[in-house]
Amino acid sequence: MSQAQPAEFAGIVFFRRNYRERDLLVKILTDRFGFKMFFIRGARKRGFRLNAAILPFVQAEYVGSVSEDGLSFINAAKEVTQYRQILNNIELNAYVSYIFELANAAFGEAKPLGGWFKQLQQAVLLIDQGIDPAIITNIIEIRLLTYFGVQPNLHDCVICHRTDEIFDFSESYGGLICRRHWSVDPHRLQLDRRTVYFLQFFSQVDLFKIHSIKVSQTTKNHLRRTLNRIYDNQVGLKLKSRRFLEEMKIWPI
Repeated sequence: MSQAQPAEFAGIVFFRRNYRERDLLVKILTDRFGFKMFFIRGARKRGFRLNAAILPFVQAEYVGSVSEDGLSFINAAKEVTQYRQILNNIELNAYVSYIFELANAAFGEAKPLGGWFKQLQQAVLLIDQGIDPAIITNIIEIRLLTYFGVQPNLHDCVICHRTDEIFDFSESYGGLICRRHWSVDPHRLQLDRRTVYFLQFFSQVDLFKIHSIKVSQTTKNHLRRTLNRIYDNQVGLKLKSRRFLEEMKIWPI
């Protein structure tokens, strides 16, 4: 077991759970170590000094001791910021939880994410600022496919490479096929043009340049079904957080 080393790092709290009577385990998405679990001793005592910094969906600069394969600890925190809209809204909370769980599945535990820390941080910020969480989630889902070994061609027809045609998505061919070749796959997804457009757009859009984005509910439903199918059939990943999102949609108002 490696010895814990002093470290400073930025992070966003993913989740926390009780551990023994007064202690907590807190998983944090960090800029240096990826998703990392921290043991917080005495966190459930009244007046615990770091309580505000270890709440779910809080961002801070942390000082602690990080071990490669043993227990890691947090000793101090500064510049603590709370994503209030996400914390106080169960739907936003569910979307961000799904995004984080999906990224955790893609990258694994305690592995540096490189530029993906900033991407996920921006996704959380946009959702907290009121940008449609379903759309931000779709963008992250499409971008993460490559980390699961799935790289659909969303640029042109996988057969003739034309870019100026009407497209549909073929799971068998691993991407878009133009209408000239629809006959090669009788099981193509039969997507409408708006859904295909947004699949292409989301695969390229810069999260840091999004200020507003509007997509009809019908198209959002089509995008959701399409991405669910890709993740179910090609990735083979069915997360609890995604199931919760789906169940939440049918809750009585």
